[in-house]
Amino acid sequence: MTTPLKGYQRKYLRGLAHNIQPIVSIGQKGVTESVLSELDSTLLTHELIKVKFLTHKEKSDKIKLSDFISKSTNCEMVGMIGHIGIFFRSHPDPEKRKIQIPIK
Repeated sequence: MTTPLKGYQRKYLRGLAHNIQPIVSIGQKGVTESVLSELDSTLLTHELIKVKFLTHKEKSDKIKLSDFISKSTNCEMVGMIGHIGIFFRSHPDPEKRKIQIPIK
């Protein structure tokens, strides 16, 4: 991501994510190299994904893990609803992008 998303853009993406099922689950071992690899390839394919936190129930733990995921995969967390985090990263090729973020 080159510039951080604005509030209305995050809201738009959360709306798109409403009907998506979580693709990746973070379990007891946390964010491992294989999980990061899966997240990276899934973001490349889908751009907008949901991640379910299975064992990390404390909000502070989920925020730390989400920050680590964002930095490691160069994506942005657009929301957290319960134990589900929503992450977004545009496809590097503009012609292959599935999601067009509104710009005011």
